[in-house]
Amino acid sequence: MDLRTTYPRSVRERLAGYVHLGRMIDKCRAVHAGMQGDYVYPCPMDQRLLQFAGISSESFLHAAHGPTDQDIAEWFIRTAIPHEQSVIETWNESFLGVEPDTKEKLTYFIKTRHAIDATRTDITTWADLLDLEEKRHVPNRHATAIGGSR
Repeated sequence: MDLRTTYPRSVRERLAGYVHLGRMIDKCRAVHAGMQGDYVYPCPMDQRLLQFAGISSESFLHAAHGPTDQDIAEWFIRTAIPHEQSVIETWNESFLGVEPDTKEKLTYFIKTRHAIDATRTDITTWADLLDLEEKRHVPNRHATAIGGSR
């Protein structure tokens, strides 16, 4: 995968029941090909999923050299800490709801969001910001805005 010219999958896309897993595979494939562009593996979001699964970033990078998403997903399920589906769903929702948690991250978040679309003060999560930045449709959340005026 060439992330210099295309985007990885959305963080929201599920594979084997996990959000972000497909995106992480795309990033690892790009790393293997030397075509990751500005994308970083393992980024904090990757680390969050890997920590929940109990898998090291090095092990996942090696496994992501597998031939198909299904092969990698099966390896992930066999290797990950077993969790009930309800626990995975709760984790998925929590993961998608992560907002900037420090003043520095909030400043970066607002600056990035403003550069993409200054009108989208409803964007408050990293998942939404990534989708917005990668030109995916992000529904208006009508939530309390961070860093905007309402």
